[in-house]
This record gives sequence, structure tokens and C-alpha cells, in this order.
Amino acid sequence: MECFHCLQPVPKGVDLTVSYKGEKHAVCCAGCQAVANTIIQHNLDAYYQHRDERPLETPLLPDELKQLSLYDHPDIQKEFIRDAGDNIQIATLTVENITCGACGWLIEQELMRLNGIRKAVVNVSSRRLQVHWDDGALKLSEILQALARIGYKALPFQPNEAEHQYEKQRKSYIKRLGVAGIATMQVMMVAFGLYFGVGGDLSESLQRFLWIVSLVFATPVILYSAQPFYAGALRGLQASKLNMDIPVSIALLGAYSASVYATITNTGEVYFESISMFTFFLLTGRFLELLAKERALRFATNRLTLLPKLAIRETADSTEEVAVRQLKVGDVIRVKPGETLPADGHLLSDKAQVDESLLTGESRPAAKIKGNKVVAGSLNQSSPIRVEVTEVAQQTVLAGIIAMQDAALADKPKVQQVIDKVAGYFIAGILLTATVTFLAWWFINPEHALWVTLAVLVATCPCALSLAAPTALTGIIHRLNNDGILLKNADVIESVKSLKTVFLDKTGTLTEGKFKLLSKRDYAKCHHNDALTAGLESHSEHPIAAPLKLLSEQPMAFNSVENYQGLGLEGIAEGIRYRIGSRAFIQQWHPQYQPDGEHQVVLANESEVLAEYHVDDQLRPEAKETITTLQQQGYNPVIVSGDSKDRVERVAHSLGIKEWHHETKPEDKLSLITDAQRNGHTVWMIGDGINDSPVLAQADLSMTFSSASDLAQTSADVILMGESLWQIETVIKGATKVRSIMRQNFTWALLYNVSILPFAAFGFVAPWAAALGMSLSSLLVIANSLRLYKK
Repeated sequence: MECFHCLQPVPKGVDLTVSYKGEKHAVCCAGCQAVANTIIQHNLDAYYQHRDERPLETPLLPDELKQLSLYDHPDIQKEFIRDAGDNIQIATLTVENITCGACGWLIEQELMRLNGIRKAVVNVSSRRLQVHWDDGALKLSEILQALARIGYKALPFQPNEAEHQYEKQRKSYIKRLGVAGIATMQVMMVAFGLYFGVGGDLSESLQRFLWIVSLVFATPVILYSAQPFYAGALRGLQASKLNMDIPVSIALLGAYSASVYATITNTGEVYFESISMFTFFLLTGRFLELLAKERALRFATNRLTLLPKLAIRETADSTEEVAVRQLKVGDVIRVKPGETLPADGHLLSDKAQVDESLLTGESRPAAKIKGNKVVAGSLNQSSPIRVEVTEVAQQTVLAGIIAMQDAALADKPKVQQVIDKVAGYFIAGILLTATVTFLAWWFINPEHALWVTLAVLVATCPCALSLAAPTALTGIIHRLNNDGILLKNADVIESVKSLKTVFLDKTGTLTEGKFKLLSKRDYAKCHHNDALTAGLESHSEHPIAAPLKLLSEQPMAFNSVENYQGLGLEGIAEGIRYRIGSRAFIQQWHPQYQPDGEHQVVLANESEVLAEYHVDDQLRPEAKETITTLQQQGYNPVIVSGDSKDRVERVAHSLGIKEWHHETKPEDKLSLITDAQRNGHTVWMIGDGINDSPVLAQADLSMTFSSASDLAQTSADVILMGESLWQIETVIKGATKVRSIMRQNFTWALLYNVSILPFAAFGFVAPWAAALGMSLSSLLVIANSLRLYKK
């Protein structure tokens, strides 16, 4: 049984209801009951009709626009809005009625006029809009209303709802195709009789009767089946923008009007068979496009639909089954073997084996111990486990992955941005060409002027051109997601073509980042050196600090701790100032200090050096082969590290890297990146630490790992969920392949449009043939892009 308000399953034992239209409806929790009662009591219950019952094609009425204010309710928003900080909210919306690139451009331009919008990007392939706005200046309902005013219905994206929307669209297209197909067959039978059968023997009155029969069958095709084209054209005209439905609508309505006039006056020619076939082929093309897009997006939506709807939560003396959306931070849940984790949390059981392939692409189970982080979407493969919830709903890692994927899908490569800018001019050129063609044929042969112009309008419609980049970009993003690689934007596609230099951090990137304390040396006879070290390093997130934090069970308490990036930490304990960090950092206090070459972490106070520690980690197993492959492909790998000279040099020599830089501070790394860029190099940066975030932001493209610091993940363009350097090569291969696919798509689309124009203009292409060619051209582009899903 589904909850009346949120449509989630109602847990066993929950007996809560709301009254709506004289009937009792079950709800899953007291929160849904309160929200539903509020909606109904304030006479806003049209919200439920709008959400569940109203056909997609029906535009919103003025009073219904007010109902959109319900999406401003905090309890509703928490299911689909992410808080980006600084009062900035991010939402992904499913937008209906998008038919081409011009629709996406129109929506973006319209929304950017609103005060408070920070970013609005549409992905035409997925029909999704990702919008960033200032919650203090603008409400979500105002964004939805702005879209409704220009004819686009937008609702918060939900995986199950997205599949439901596609199902509705499929049914709508099938109905329209059915009408167009049946009517076209009848019209064609009449046309064959007129053209090839007994046309010469028919009386004028019988011929006119057959024209009327054709009119009867063609009218539902024009008035019903072709409605999506008129709606798209109307939206463009309302916003004073040209889109690809305008020339199609002009062609259909122009030919139909001329044919009706000829039928009524019994003069001229009729084109009922051409416009019926034209509509049928256009609808067939769009229907097949819809199926291809649905196939392309199924992987992304399936990720969230795989999450469970119910969870077992511990109570004071027992357990209870609750809806996942009711979970709160701090709750303790139980997960049975074979079940999927519903939320992020910390493992309370001693150990567990979880399958994280949904997130990382890695099929091998990951071993977890008590205290480790486990994430929603992982599959428990061992015994029953207990988990303390730390993140729920839109704050989970999986929701973040979907949000990043949506951001990447919404982002546009530069070549697509150029196409969007010239789309209006392109369509204006089509209309101008069609006008010139009509006038020329009117003087040459008036009887052929209309159908030749019709063929020009249809044949040159740049549908394939508008699909060339979005379909390819969608394919590669989903392909890389399946391999555990998350793209935040499309920069990788642009930067790979001129990539020359790959800068790599050492610790945690080329090495595993799992440090061990190998040895230590005490200089001062101070029995609490380890407590001082553990206390000061507890304020550091650097991987090298991990084993040093474990030196003492009772670390010294420090205050006024300051982190000198790339050098170390400084703090005060019991009135004494201490430092721990690199040799150069300690030599600022003790210039005469000459450290042991093996011990690179030094503890000191202002009067003396207290201790040295030798901490080291191991190279990643795949590091050598990855570096060799990059070099063979012509890329120049460069190590930039804050570690000492001997440690960096040792790693560089073992990997065969010729250029490396040691003891580099964040500003030094930034300088190296900018210098390389000034010399015309496209630079990739791969790192995982807090001190890498400035250079990750500066590089042409940056990568980090899912285990990296939050700041590094925020700055990076690509996140490698699988924690493997092999994924660098996967990104390069994927970006190279998608550029090739996009180039093929653009080449084909341009060649088709340019080559078909003279044939159509000189009257060698019938309107129905033009419609068929345009549809096949678009489908070829989509089919070519679908190759990106194959490894």
C-alpha cells in the first residue's frame, strides 16, 4: 500500500489516514499526515490532481500556478533539493515538452532573467533542468511558474516519476502515431486512385468528392497527431525565439490550408497525402528518439530506484519498520544480509563485507571494520549489521553522485554552446531560403511552389545537428559512471584534445596514502613526546598524520592550533608553543638543526628539537603501468609534492618520471600550473589533499579520489570512485572516443543538411521523402551515440 502523500510504501503496523474527497487514504507517517492535512485544509488539494492525474500535454491554468507554491514547503523540498551553502539551493527538474536544442536555450534564457537565479542549464537528451538559485531572493514555485508561463511544465525529478513520465509520453506518441498511420493509409489509397488508377476517367464532381474524403482523413492528422509541433512552435513565438518546430509547423499548416482552399474552390492541387505522410514520419522519428533517450537514461535513474523504501530502525527496547524518508541523523538501523543500505552511516558492528559496485564500479566486496563509513546503495554481503545513520535523503553519497551526474549532463561542451547561439540564425536562414524558393517557383511553375517549399522546410530542419552533442555527452557520462568515474562538467571533452602535461601529487595519488610509522628518534628526554605529537597531529587531515595520531591513548590537548599548508602545524599546550612538520618548518626556529635523512616529520618547541619520526607509505600497484601508458601516449607526467627531496626522487625514479618537484607549497604548485598554461600546455592535475585544492581549481581539468578531502572533491572536475589510477586512462580513452563520435555526428548532420538543400530547392525531393530523410538523419546520430555504451 502506497502513502497518499509521498507515494512510498506504508510500513507494517502504521495506521494513519487523511480524509480527501470523502474517502480515507493511508499515509506512511505523522509527517505526511500533517503536510497532507495542511494542503487539504487550505484548499490546495489541486496539488494532488496536478501531480497524479492531469495529462502532460495540458497547460497549467492561472489558478493552478498558485498550487506550485506547495513545492516551497520544507517537508516536500527535502526529498529533492540539495543545500550548497551560502543560501544557494540546487534542484534537478524534469521538464516536459522539450523537443530540440532551441527549447533548452529558450528555458535557460528565460530563467536567467529572474533575480536570484545563479545557474540554469538544460540537458535536451534527458529533458532535465538543473537550476541553482538564492533561496533568499527567489522561491522554487516562482521558477516553476516562470517555466509554465512560456509553456513548459516542470516538476522535481524523481526516478520513479521519470519512468512514469516516459511511459505517459510513449502512450501519447503511440496514440498520435496510430491516428496518423491509419489516416495516412486511407489518404494514400485515394491518392493512388487519383494519380495512377482511373484519374483520367473521373468526373469533376467525383474527383472533388475524393478530395473531400482525403480532407476528412487528413484533418485529424493535422489537428491531433501534429499537435506537439504546433505547441513547440507556439512556445518559441511566445518568447520571440525561433525553434525547429516553427518551419515544420509552417510547412504543415501551409500545405493543409492550401489543400483545403483547393478542395472548397475546386481549383489548384491538394497535398493531403504529402502532409499525412510527413506528419507520420516526423512522429515516428520523434517516437524512436524518445525510446533511444529512455534507453540512454535508464542507468542513471535505476541507481536511485535500487534504494530500499523501508528500513529497520532500533527503538529503546525493540525495532520498528519505517519508511526510509523518516530516518534521521543519529538513528541506528539494522541491515540484513543481501539487503541494500538505505542511508549513509558508520558501521557499529565489528566487521562487514559490502558490495559498492553501484558507486565505484568495482565488483569485489569491500571489507569494513567498526567505525568505517558505509554508504547508501551498498549491498550487505555478510551477516546482519548495525549502522548509525549520518546522512539521509539528498545528503547521501549516492544522492551526491546523482547530483554530480546531473550537473555533468546539464553542462555543455563549447561546441554545443556555439551551436545553441547560432540556432536562431540557422532557423532564420531556413525560413529565408524557403521564402526565396517559394517566390522563385511561383514564377517558374506556381503549381509546384508550395510542395517544393514544403520539402525545403522539412529537409533542412537541423534536428540531427541539435542532437549531435547532447546524445554523445549523455552516453559518455553514463559510461564513465558505470566504471566508477564521476564527471562534474564537460571540460574533459575539450581539454583532452590538447592535453600535454599531467601533474600528479605523490601522497595518496601515486602512493596508497596508508602511512605507517617505521621508526622514531627522541632527542630530548621528554616522556610525553608521543602525547604531544598525537595531540598536535589530531588537528591535521593529511594522510601522513594518521599513524602519528595513534601514538598515545591520551593525547595532549592543544589550543590556538594553526595549519601552515605544506609545512606543518603549530599550537600551544600548557603554555608552551610547539611545532610539528617538515624540516624546513622546524629550521625556522632552529636554523642549526641538521635532521636525519630518513626521519622527515619533526617535533620541536621554541627552545629545542624534541623528536623525529619516519613515516612512509607504498606505491599503488598500478602506478608504474599507468605512468608508462601515459608516456607512451605522448603525455608528460610530472610529480609535484610537498615531501622531501629524497622521498620524491625515490618515487620518481621507481616510476620512470623525469620531471619532479619536491617540498612545494600550495603557491608553488599553483605557480607551476600557471607557468605551464602560459606556455600553451593544457594541464591536468590529479591530487587528493586539502593543499591541492587551489591547483585543482586552476588546472584545465582536475581529478581526485572519493577518499580525498571534501575540499579537494569540491574543487575537482572528475572524481574517481574506484580509487584506481587505471581510471585516468579510462577517462582519456572515453573523452577521446566521445570527441570522435561528436565529430562524426556533426559531420553527418551538416553534410545531410547542406547536400539535401539544393535537391529539395530544385524540386527533386518530395515532402514525404524529406520527412523520412530528416527522421533517419536524427536516428543515425542517436544510434551512433549509443555506441558509447559499449566497452
